[in-house]
Amino acid sequence: MANEVWVVLQHREGQISRISWETVGAAQKLAATLGSKAEAVLLGSGVGLAAAEVAKSDLAAVHVADHDALRAYTPGAYIGALASTIQSAAPAFVVFPHTYQTVDYMARLAQAVGAGLLPQVTAFQGEGGDLLWTRPVMSGKLQAKVRVKGEGTVLVSVQSGAFPADGVVRGEAPVKPLEVDLAAVKPDREILGYEEVGGDTVDLTKAEIIVAVGRGVGGADKMAPVEALAKALGAEIGASRPVIDNGWLPRDRQIGSSGQTVAPKLYVAAGISGAIQHLVGMKGSSVIVAINKDPGAPIFTVADYGIVGDLHEVLPALTEAVRAAKG
Repeated sequence: MANEVWVVLQHREGQISRISWETVGAAQKLAATLGSKAEAVLLGSGVGLAAAEVAKSDLAAVHVADHDALRAYTPGAYIGALASTIQSAAPAFVVFPHTYQTVDYMARLAQAVGAGLLPQVTAFQGEGGDLLWTRPVMSGKLQAKVRVKGEGTVLVSVQSGAFPADGVVRGEAPVKPLEVDLAAVKPDREILGYEEVGGDTVDLTKAEIIVAVGRGVGGADKMAPVEALAKALGAEIGASRPVIDNGWLPRDRQIGSSGQTVAPKLYVAAGISGAIQHLVGMKGSSVIVAINKDPGAPIFTVADYGIVGDLHEVLPALTEAVRAAKG
């Protein structure tokens, strides 16, 4: 079987999602490890501009299935568009972003094509001519190292934040129609509409700067230094689970295995010890600054910059420095 790597992209109204760009980077890295070049697959209707944007990446091709039956996502239509072409081309790996959408249909697709299934991958490495994959188990409390057994295509999903979106290698790729009979593709659900979840819900995955706070803040009435630094940086505020469980911040601010997975350009962790459940949700950040009174706190193992001290003393000093730097 050829060492081909495909990456199936996800979009909303023609806008490629950030996790899809992360997945492109992961597929490029995987293909390079196998000595090949990744190919992208884009499903939808009227997605020409999105395909042209993806084609600015270093890919062998961008395959587009453009059909009215694919205008809105349904598992039956997506499986119908992908199954036969995966079976005929038999790529070694097909890589997906790990989202609610792909969780909805990946297992059915794997069953339809007789492929292996490896969900929620956070890393991989070559080892003795084989690939060793890392994925969370037990709700992120442990990280498992696994190998794929047997032969044939493997469907892989990549966890948000595991690979940087800005790690995508740019280039130029041809755009081609996906070789599949789209006339046979039929939606298996009637889409009545979309409803945004909670008007005040914060999507931290889109934030470029996050100031996250942990139990060390001491209480909801002691958040002022955190809020001041976030305002100075133009950042969103996040939190570890103890802060949420104590009711100091709302649930949509939680970062970690049971919250949101983020990968901002700058992540400031204040008073967060660094339990594995939190680390899996933010370790993909480009630059991590950790502030903790305990010099042995696990958060320092993933930090680019570490400050040992009381956050109530350090944060005001950082805020003044940011304001001064901005003039």
